[in-house]
Formats: sequence, structure tokens, C-alpha cells
Amino acid sequence: MRIDKYLKTARIIKRRPLAKEIAEQGRIKVNGTVVKPSVDVQPGDEMEIRFARTVLTIKILQVKDHVKKDDVSGLYEIIREEKTDQEQ
Repeated sequence: MRIDKYLKTARIIKRRPLAKEIAEQGRIKVNGTVVKPSVDVQPGDEMEIRFARTVLTIKILQVKDHVKKDDVSGLYEIIREEKTDQEQ
């Protein structure tokens, strides 16, 4: 599944166009590599997302096309969430 669609489906980012924009800005890494929005993610991948003042690192557990709101927590595991003083 494309990374922009995964971020929206997993409800990490609210809208897919926003997820695409963040990826195009080089603020998403998968397994240590900066990726574009069209990159496919697989279970076991480690993703780092840079928000304004937060860096979120997650491990992808499952990839599903449609998920109910209550089942989202099973899609990924938060490895770490770091706050930064500097806006990215």
C-alpha cells in the first residue's frame, strides 16, 4: 500500500493530500531512507515522520485497505515520540 494511503488509513495523518505533501517535503523516512508518497510499505517496516515539533517513529504491524476506527491501534506500534525545540 502507498505510504500516503497508509498514513490516512491508520489515522496518523487526517487527510491523504496532507500525507502526500509531507512525504514530498522529505519529512518521512522508511527504514532510514527518505521516501516519496508512492512508496509501498509492508509489515515490519519502521517509519519516521517529522511533524512541526515532533518526530514520531512507528513500526508497521499490518497493512489493510479499510479499518474501523476501533481497530486502528493494531496497524502500528509507536516506538518513540520525540519533542524538538526547533520547528521542522
